[in-house]
Amino acid sequence: MITVYNHQHALHQGKVEMFRGQLVPCFEVPARADYVLQELQRRGQGDVRAPQDHGLEVLQRVHSPRYLDFLASAWSEWVALDPANAERDALPSVWPVRSFRSDILPANFAARMGLFSYDAGTPLTSGTWAAAYAGAQCAVTAAQLVSAGARSAFALTRPPGHHAGADFFGGYCFLNNAAVAAQALRDAGADRVAVLDIDYHHGNGTQAIFYERADVFFASVHGDPHTEYPFYLGYADETGARAGAGHNLNLPLPRGTDFARWRAALGQALQAIARSGAQALVVSLGLDTFEGDPISGFHLRSEDYLRVGADLAAAGLPTVFVFEGGYAVDAVGVNAVNVLDGFAQAAP
Repeated sequence: MITVYNHQHALHQGKVEMFRGQLVPCFEVPARADYVLQELQRRGQGDVRAPQDHGLEVLQRVHSPRYLDFLASAWSEWVALDPANAERDALPSVWPVRSFRSDILPANFAARMGLFSYDAGTPLTSGTWAAAYAGAQCAVTAAQLVSAGARSAFALTRPPGHHAGADFFGGYCFLNNAAVAAQALRDAGADRVAVLDIDYHHGNGTQAIFYERADVFFASVHGDPHTEYPFYLGYADETGARAGAGHNLNLPLPRGTDFARWRAALGQALQAIARSGAQALVVSLGLDTFEGDPISGFHLRSEDYLRVGADLAAAGLPTVFVFEGGYAVDAVGVNAVNVLDGFAQAAP
């Protein structure tokens, strides 16, 4: 399997995040992607390529122009407010909620940052835009490889993307790599694409981007939002709207779910994807379903990810894998590559 690797991912390295009322060291760290790359190389899967730069056009088909403009200029604006800001990351502190206006772009930087975010756990750093932009290009490049005939490709990048919406960041995510890959597959000629999110946390940004579209089917197996982040989306009754009605499937599961129950839900998602008529598949590959993950609550073991890969291969679709969460850093490389190995061994 070809891996498209974001060599610039470490430019984004947050210092602290707000977690349960206190500032703590970030869970989302560069070592996550480094360990995956090391495991790929250890197993001899060394076809690792740099992304091509496809520009802003495909990003603009997923994200709003004013949001992209904000991300591209946010760090320079943050430092312009106070030169001392160069030594500290930017975290949002104020947000528009129900009945507040969001159509007007405020002049105040803090207000704009709040307008385009939904949590205080996603620090914006000096290298965020460069890392996120290169990551999105990884997703486009992987999608183009698959569109050109590759059975699969892996976009190995961070920061992750599935919590980012058309005009908001959060959950460690700034640009939605899975959505960008799906759009690139559509642009390359696939009439219908499916996005399958297997991260512990619901891909609220991906769902929001495609919720009213019939050309991209979204399915997610995740922790129950009654108790698990991101809390405000991911319920089973969210099935799509307008043209997208019936094209969204959420399969929330309780904390403590074991592999047998999780795998049954994965089977449901894959059956729905087959019925959707998708011609290509994007997998939001989150590994925080692992039993040792510090901020999640499922009980998958490392060997289970081999079977996950085999199940995904059985769908028989050209597949783009996009690296998402997984915060048991020492195990994330083995778990990610087990999925890819399981897929490769089972794929025709």
